[in-house]
Amino acid sequence: MNRKTLVLPVMAGLIAPVLAACGGSGGAGDEGDPIIVGVASRIEATKAAPAPLDPAQAYDVDAWNVLRSTLQTLMRLPRSGTAPVPDAAKSCRFSDSRNEQFRCTLRSGLKFANGHDLTAQDVKFSIERMKTINNTNGPVSLLDDIDKVEAPSKTEVVFHLSRPDATFPQKLTTPAAAIVDPEVYPKNRLYSGFDVVGSGPYTVKAEHSGNRITKVVFSRNPGYKGGLKARNDKVEMRFFDDSATTEKALRKGDIDLMNRGLAPSQVKGLENAGDQHLTLQTMPGQEIRYLAFNTKDPVVSNKAVRQAMAQIVNRPQLVRDVYAYTGDPLFSMVPTGLTGHINAFFNKYGDPNVAAARKTLQRANITTPVKFTLTYTTNHYGPSTTKEVRALQRQLNDSTLFDVSLKGVDSWQQFRTDALGGKYTVYHMGWFPDIPDADNYIAPFIGKQNFLGSPYRNGKIESQLIPSSRQQSDRNAAADDFKQAQDIIAQDVPLLPLWQGKQYVAARDDITGTEWALNSSSGLQIWELGRGVAD
Repeated sequence: MNRKTLVLPVMAGLIAPVLAACGGSGGAGDEGDPIIVGVASRIEATKAAPAPLDPAQAYDVDAWNVLRSTLQTLMRLPRSGTAPVPDAAKSCRFSDSRNEQFRCTLRSGLKFANGHDLTAQDVKFSIERMKTINNTNGPVSLLDDIDKVEAPSKTEVVFHLSRPDATFPQKLTTPAAAIVDPEVYPKNRLYSGFDVVGSGPYTVKAEHSGNRITKVVFSRNPGYKGGLKARNDKVEMRFFDDSATTEKALRKGDIDLMNRGLAPSQVKGLENAGDQHLTLQTMPGQEIRYLAFNTKDPVVSNKAVRQAMAQIVNRPQLVRDVYAYTGDPLFSMVPTGLTGHINAFFNKYGDPNVAAARKTLQRANITTPVKFTLTYTTNHYGPSTTKEVRALQRQLNDSTLFDVSLKGVDSWQQFRTDALGGKYTVYHMGWFPDIPDADNYIAPFIGKQNFLGSPYRNGKIESQLIPSSRQQSDRNAAADDFKQAQDIIAQDVPLLPLWQGKQYVAARDDITGTEWALNSSSGLQIWELGRGVAD
């Protein structure tokens, strides 16, 4: 994430010439044309966050899309579905009945792209490095339950967990558990810059202008040993300032595919663009938007203020007026479609009710209007974010119970740093799941090392419900724990869920594999993309 600009050394060498395709259907294209993916976002390096592609720091959807294709993990999510399958590992399993010891056997002959052997010791190093660096911006919290890692042989890895965690196999599919080369990545500090050295299905070269990546070129890694089949030889990822510019490039044929940050008007336009040789794939999504509160800030420290906001916010109106029904109202931090979801906020507060909100504030002796600034990132979550926060501002201010001003922050990294530093009273956030499980919509936001740096604590969720849910290998059996946690969050309102989005993939009509382009965590699977007739 980003703050002050850091001038980085120029990358050694130029991007290699595009190689000729191997031929056959589903390949990169005639004469080796790369498949070009457009991304309406930024990957930046800053003084405070100098390593946007180091797995110890990277914790956003765009950086993870790069890392998933280049750094290997023991397990991975399948083409579709949620049950992890082996990748660098040949097999993995819990070796005890309490889900506290997890063993993996690596595939034979694994190598990093630089030719170095990949062994169990490298897996051990990678996990221990993540925990040692313990980067505030990074995904280290996903590995909190690891007490010790052992490598009894070159191919055997044993994870000892401090407490049962049935979600651990899924966590091993994320870049938080990516395997890095100890001869390249420092043990105690971040690997600054834009280089990535891994053993995944692609090698990568990044072009940058100053501190910002402008292009990433993925080339098929001939030494990759894992469970994925790449359906192309080369993919190029280009970064644009906004989705309108990205869509323009798609319509002109300058890029082949885009998938994130589409405005509702763009979705509608692309749905009817078949005559322009474009297709739009619509998929269920687990992406959510919510408001986060600094519960130590005196303006919102009294939960009555937060509850009153929950009684006023009109989610159906947001979805209708801002998103033209390209999303759905969300009444819990756990989205619909996941085991354990309940409409906790609707059950607690019902339909929007200004009179009820006024009574809530009066009972708590809160002087109105309550004045605060709602802060948001202007470009990270798509072009409709500004319209959304303005709509929220109107809803709250029209009640006369609140006096809300807005502040937009252009740099996502600066926004994240200041939010973690407790500089915002109320701020707008989005969440793409790390893993497709209800646990990932509760645990990351509650506890000492939570993703938001929130001071909110709840002993029952932290000490009872989350640990209890993680003992259940059958995730249906964990549903009651999740329901209780959602009810507590609706009562205390440290977070205020807003809406849940669908996922879209827009592509030229000669691009195959778009139906498999996103996994169950909304991660981009570039290896599924081909050009021409599908296999």
